Amino acid sequence: MNGIRFFRTIQVKLIIIYVLLILIAMQLIGVYFISTMKTSLTSTFTNNMNEQANLLSQISAQTLSNQPDKTGEAGGQTTEEYLSVLVSSLFSISEAEIQILDASGKVLATSMQAHQSYIGKKNTSLAVSRALQGIRDNEEEIIDEDGLRKKIIAKPIVYNNEKIVGAVYLVASMKELYATVDRINRIFMSGMLFALGLTGVLGILLAHTITNPIKALTRQAAAVAEGRFDQQVPVLGNDEIGRLSEVFNDMTMRLRDALSATEEEKEKISSILANMSDGVVAADERGVVIITNRRAQEMLRKDDCEGLRLTDLFGMEEAQLAGLHKGSEQSAILYHVQDEGEEEELMRVTLTPIHRRDQGISGTIAVLQDVTEQERLEQSRREFVANVSHELRTPLTTIKSYAEALDDGAMDERELGQRFVGVIRNETERMIRLVTDLLHLSRLDSNQATLRRQQTNVPDMLEEVADRFSFQLRKKAIRASVRVEDSITSMWLDRDQIDQVLDNLVSNAIKYTLDGGRIEIAARRLEGASIAISVKDTGIGIPKRDLGRIFDRFYRVDKARSRNMGGTGLGLSIAREIVKAHGGSIALDSELNEGTTVTVVLPAAQPSGGESA
Repeated sequence: MNGIRFFRTIQVKLIIIYVLLILIAMQLIGVYFISTMKTSLTSTFTNNMNEQANLLSQISAQTLSNQPDKTGEAGGQTTEEYLSVLVSSLFSISEAEIQILDASGKVLATSMQAHQSYIGKKNTSLAVSRALQGIRDNEEEIIDEDGLRKKIIAKPIVYNNEKIVGAVYLVASMKELYATVDRINRIFMSGMLFALGLTGVLGILLAHTITNPIKALTRQAAAVAEGRFDQQVPVLGNDEIGRLSEVFNDMTMRLRDALSATEEEKEKISSILANMSDGVVAADERGVVIITNRRAQEMLRKDDCEGLRLTDLFGMEEAQLAGLHKGSEQSAILYHVQDEGEEEELMRVTLTPIHRRDQGISGTIAVLQDVTEQERLEQSRREFVANVSHELRTPLTTIKSYAEALDDGAMDERELGQRFVGVIRNETERMIRLVTDLLHLSRLDSNQATLRRQQTNVPDMLEEVADRFSFQLRKKAIRASVRVEDSITSMWLDRDQIDQVLDNLVSNAIKYTLDGGRIEIAARRLEGASIAISVKDTGIGIPKRDLGRIFDRFYRVDKARSRNMGGTGLGLSIAREIVKAHGGSIALDSELNEGTTVTVVLPAAQPSGGESA
């Protein structure tokens, strides 16, 4: 499998193609070259034989024509002897046999000593027969019993271009010719193998110049797929691959910037979703939850909402959910029942469909808003208006009733008239206190009440508070004590404002403490240089259910009794706002029929001038 994969690589394919092209080209050249060389050698060999045969034919013509031979006569040689000398010495071809035949085909002379026995015998070869008939082109190639290839040429001997007096018969071995061709073949094959080896090496080098940039591009593409954009592909030239490398590097940088921007936007969206005060739930087109933020999980009291259907998550009917999804309903209120003793939470859910181009609605976004506090504030506002109206209506009704009584004749009775006037005066003062408290609260809410801090002796301040209520304390036989830690001497605060807070706390303690009880005013130092001032009584206490709203405006545990005691229901609210203006906090702890402790924590601030609340 690895071998098959190896041969599928571009590098191997390029090398194979390159080698095959060179091999085919060299084969074609070799076939043409060797064929041409063989033809040329054969032609030269044949021409040489023909020339020698023609020359021998011309020389032998006069000897065979029965004419007197001057050469023969001078030397005393016979015709056969003369011809034998002629063919053996004058005309010599390597590994060739030359025979001269008479007109009847008998061998008169031969150049080979081994064939001297052929003299006087008739040569019956076809080429000789054709030559004696006057045919000049008599050539053929034969392979003898030893497997040697030989060339045969027979030429007629013509005297005076008329009479055929004999023939010249040549048989030459072509061994050297074909040996030369074989040597050329071997030389060519060796050269071809060397050229192929060199071609392979050059092909590998050439393939590397092409495949190395491609491999670099592949590695960079794999790195980009893994999210690593810090590498660059080397640009090795201005060719197509170099241009491709430049474009790929540019694409990598653009992709890195795009992914960075996407990641940044994703982080922003994730941060926004995680820190939103509203819950966000995303569902797919089937209504199955796919994403929720932390606030939604807190509001729905679920650690993992993914995979749930919106109907199950919100406890809504399909029809109501479809109405919200289509926009026929703006929003819906969800009720979340808390544990026993806790208030019910209210949530408003708003659904918005997600539209994808050419695909319609692909999901839904649900936004959850906690409207518990909003509803509580709205309820408090309604109760506040109702309380203010009620608090003002009661004295106004009383004033109106006594004024009408005075107008009807009660003024004529001095004692009755003075009593009615006294009631009207008391109710008027009550309304004035109520309006004054409301104005004070309004200034505190709008930060218009200026704090005039001054260095105040804390022990003296607490002693003066106890002295101001000494008459009420003696009247109810309540024992009051003031305890201040030795390390506490003075601090910077608005003395008038804090006096109002302490007066309200001590007044409430006296009101709701039975005769013979105890009240303790104490101050102690906390960590960070803050001071805690507490007012503790042994009164009737406050039920647990009312502790959460005790600082609300006009809230009374026992409304009828509080109103009869002259309270407006705004004292603790004003006290809380004053303490908050000082940068402190106020807390109340109470047990029914055991008593109440109110603690005011004030920071040890030392301002350089006046402050705004």
